Amino acid sequence: MTTVREVFFDVCRDAGLTTWFGNPGSTELRMLRDWPDGFEYVLALQEASAVGIAAGHAIATGGPALVSLHSAGGVGHALGAIFNAHRDRVPLVVVAGQQTRAMLPTRPFLGADEPATFPRPYVKWSRQPERAADVPAALAEALRVAMTPPRGPVFLSVPEDDWDRPAGPVPRRFVHTAFTTSPGALHEVAEALNTARAPAVVAGPGIDEDGAWDQAVALAETVRAAVWAAPMPSRAAFPEDHPLFQGYLPPVRSSVASLLAPHDVVLVIGAPVFTYHVHSEGPIVADGTRLFHLDCDPAAAAWAAAGTSILTTVRAGLTALLDLVEPSSRPAPPARSRPPAAPLTDPLTASAVLALLHPMESVLVEEAPSHKDTVHEQVPITRPLGYVTTGSGALGWGLPVAVGRALTGERVICVVGDGSSLYSIQALWTAAQRRAPLTVIVLNNRGYEAVASLGRRIGITSLPGVALPELDLTSLAHGFGVPAARVTSAAALPAALKRALDGPYLLDVHVTTSGGSLY
Repeated sequence: MTTVREVFFDVCRDAGLTTWFGNPGSTELRMLRDWPDGFEYVLALQEASAVGIAAGHAIATGGPALVSLHSAGGVGHALGAIFNAHRDRVPLVVVAGQQTRAMLPTRPFLGADEPATFPRPYVKWSRQPERAADVPAALAEALRVAMTPPRGPVFLSVPEDDWDRPAGPVPRRFVHTAFTTSPGALHEVAEALNTARAPAVVAGPGIDEDGAWDQAVALAETVRAAVWAAPMPSRAAFPEDHPLFQGYLPPVRSSVASLLAPHDVVLVIGAPVFTYHVHSEGPIVADGTRLFHLDCDPAAAAWAAAGTSILTTVRAGLTALLDLVEPSSRPAPPARSRPPAAPLTDPLTASAVLALLHPMESVLVEEAPSHKDTVHEQVPITRPLGYVTTGSGALGWGLPVAVGRALTGERVICVVGDGSSLYSIQALWTAAQRRAPLTVIVLNNRGYEAVASLGRRIGITSLPGVALPELDLTSLAHGFGVPAARVTSAAALPAALKRALDGPYLLDVHVTTSGGSLY
């Protein structure tokens, strides 16, 4: 007899899902017994870290990753990270254990009520199959949904006695997911770009997701468009040392409209129109600006509040558009001037610390909200897959994502705030066990400075619950098996940073508070 478990592993093997991430419990025991050759289980110490590490691995490989969670409690712990994966369009297959089917009517210990409903709406697909025999086919369907644009997490709940039930083989199937729109729609965009006085491109993370950096650069150069990064992107999408690159749009409606006002045609690629964090009134774009939007997400196209949205996967759409646009002789927009780094003096500033990372030869993973603008000013990203952050704002994503990226073998530098670091600090243990090439730089301003700064923006000058004095992050790192050092002076920083680049290593760098307002 062929069991559900055997067929399930066959489906995983065919899909290349041979590295699993998770934090196991009793409802996963039958799934994990007699672990097969050729499969690897990457243990994390908490479920949100498991999801984040799996996400970092998926981003690096461009394929799906499987993460194993433990019933309702494990899924609950992981939901913040699943939310991030959903907003950042990361293809994860989340498999959660469930109690034995015969026990479910009695609401047993560790049983999940309505398991398929629990993670919604932050998964694309969610199911607990009606029959044990349907579990492997459900996995195959989940994989196809996760990898269909817009990509994202899916959820499969499996009662723990299903694994030993009989099941038939699942036929292998392939789905080609690239698509583009009608030629007429792209002709409209091309005509607008060809006749524009001063076009602009807003480059979103979908460009990086779909491997379309070359196409985005070619389009901007052909039509001589100014290029802005979309507000709050999860990835970089255009070389930030390119003379056409103008910087990052802030997540404020009035500011976006003002910065884009000089442009008569704006093309948003692979990003929503637009992501905001601070409320302000006014139009989406200035009067007289024609707005076009290329992306694969029908939901984003539906709620976009202005312009013309065109559904297409990014690389296919840009490739077709490049055949329609004409080389322009209009003057290129002026190159932006990058702010100089602050001097490396005491007291240390985030600007001075980050300037030492330029040029960035490693992957940069960032979760330092109060220093995000400084990161973009001092550490330009110049290559695909070179930058990851959280596009949703739910903290605790950066550190485990950095671990997952590093597990693929590429050197990763994770720049994280002291507050952010604590949401998933246990991910350091996995980095230590796997000897991941990871350097964690904590910009420690002894508080939730992003919260305090946003408070000051709206006139709130005093807040409870934003101070974080006397955190001993180096002791925490040592406890998880990661070497660490604290830096409080400019003189000590260069040598400490050199040591930290032989990671895994955590560097706790004490910096001044920004003192300014975000955005």
